[in-house]
Amino acid sequence: MGMTVKVHSRSHRVLRARKKGCAMDVILHIGAHRCATTTFQHYLRQNADRLAADGTGFWGPRRTRNGLFRGLLPTPGPATGRDLRRRAVGRVRLNLARTALGGTRRLVVSDENMLGSMRQNLRQAELYPDAGERIARYGEAFDGKISDVVLNIRSPELWWSSALGYGLTRGFGLPGEVALDWIAQSRRSWRDVIADIGCALPGARLWVLPFEIFAGRPEAQLEAVTGRPAPHEHSRDWLNATPRLPELREILPPRLAEALPGGEGRWTPFAPDQAAALREAYADDLMWLAAGADGLAWLMDDPNKKPAGQTLPRPELTRGRRNEQDRRLAGAG
Repeated sequence: MGMTVKVHSRSHRVLRARKKGCAMDVILHIGAHRCATTTFQHYLRQNADRLAADGTGFWGPRRTRNGLFRGLLPTPGPATGRDLRRRAVGRVRLNLARTALGGTRRLVVSDENMLGSMRQNLRQAELYPDAGERIARYGEAFDGKISDVVLNIRSPELWWSSALGYGLTRGFGLPGEVALDWIAQSRRSWRDVIADIGCALPGARLWVLPFEIFAGRPEAQLEAVTGRPAPHEHSRDWLNATPRLPELREILPPRLAEALPGGEGRWTPFAPDQAAALREAYADDLMWLAAGADGLAWLMDDPNKKPAGQTLPRPELTRGRRNEQDRRLAGAG
């Protein structure tokens, strides 16, 4: 993007602040969608035994969506007289205690649906509008034991193109000019999502990993997240990529397929001025992150990149979890 940003590498500072009496770090990886999250989860699942030998546990969608989180979020339905949320909180805490007793030193919980749903993003043409409320509920379920939260972000003209491509294959149809303009001019950017998460979990460190650095490199992402050497097996398996134009033409009904542009590459529905506005918003977000993000989050560096002629992050950048928490809570209302 033609600019330099200052980022922080976890290997040069205190990795995590352990909570008193908590023998296991809980690292919440919340996506986002369309940021190689499925690839990362596949990598963790395939390397589960290797990671367990190093003290790293993994809960992925196959566990979290198989009843573990059921009831944490309100859903429409008839009243049953049972407190589903209370039962869900108890279920999560019981599983957490069992995992800790099994000797796990750090637990990576990865599920992008914690942040929100793709369908809601597409319906409202907005980035994760209820991220704060959702993450706060998960924070309660984990009983304050979340030490770190990891969020992947991506330049929004590419993120939205990927999301809209996903929507095409799920029956959402082609976006109209009004919808594309609404997205391009939206005031809600990754900065707002980050602020919502930071206020929802004021006691946890929030790390932001750009897709442009970590996509297709799950081992680098895991090393950045845990501060531990990561296995390289299965690190080049790529899952759930957005279909390109030829694949979309094969998948879609003829009426929609004919409306797609020609070519063989990625589908990009935005006009040049719309894409430029989205890129500019992303540049602003990265600059805000590089400048400290108001104490809410840290921009993660590539753990395999050795800085040349660059001052390493100072120890005080662990800056006051207590002061940081007060500042977040002050802005939560």
